[in-house]
Amino acid sequence: MTVTVDKQTFRGALGRFASGVAVVSTVHDGIDHAMTASAFTSVSLDPPLVLVCSHKTSRFHEAVLATGVWGVSILAEEGIATSAWFAHRGRPLADQLRGIAHHRGATGVALMDESLAWLECSTVSVTDGGDHTILVGEVTAAAVRDDLDDPLLYYRSHYGTIVRLPDSEKTVYGSHS
Repeated sequence: MTVTVDKQTFRGALGRFASGVAVVSTVHDGIDHAMTASAFTSVSLDPPLVLVCSHKTSRFHEAVLATGVWGVSILAEEGIATSAWFAHRGRPLADQLRGIAHHRGATGVALMDESLAWLECSTVSVTDGGDHTILVGEVTAAAVRDDLDDPLLYYRSHYGTIVRLPDSEKTVYGSHS
């Protein structure tokens, strides 16, 4: 069965799903590769697995397939400029981390400092996903910051952050008791 979906409508529908923003990075032959990703999610708690989708024509794609290790920096609101930089196609590959506050994880990947949390992953599965590749990684290291709590969000091609409402999943669930 072949289904035809209007591409603009499809993009518009997906744009209405707010997501967090992460920078995914790897280092291949001494060169850092990074990309901004909103297609990132948890898969499993036991074992700890996450996935990210990488566009097949990106420089990052070939590098991460070659290395099999990658870092995820879950950006805080203050990471807007970092997100925009790594979302820009065609930026110079050499020294692309110059001016970006970062540190190195145990695997050597760059982890962005303007983040709420960091993960380091080892690829356990690579699956075709149309014009993207779906990478599933086992989390080998994780860290969180307790001094920041405002995530960078992406919705309809705009950055934002959360507005905390008085109800939460716990208060709503608790009110039904």
